[in-house]
Amino acid sequence: MALPQLSEEQRAANLKKAAEARHARAELREKIKTGKVSLEKVLNSDDPAASRMPVHTLIESLPGYGKAKSAKIMEELGISPKRRVQGLGARQRDALLEILSK
Repeated sequence: MALPQLSEEQRAANLKKAAEARHARAELREKIKTGKVSLEKVLNSDDPAASRMPVHTLIESLPGYGKAKSAKIMEELGISPKRRVQGLGARQRDALLEILSK
């Protein structure tokens, strides 16, 4: 499939929108890291920044969890490395909360 031809204004608007989304996800990650936002709140949020965040990024945002622990948890729960928060099933959400809330 060929990419659509965009005008310079459309490209600039899309780039700005993407930058804003990245900034919102970065702010959310920082709030998770500092404990201002709970894991449960993020998993049950309708916020686009939260719902579009990859699950591995969410886990890595928690204090004490890095890439290795994140990968291990996701493998144990059968969550694809490319899965986003909005794509998690109810059982996967519950399992994540159970494991990460210890």
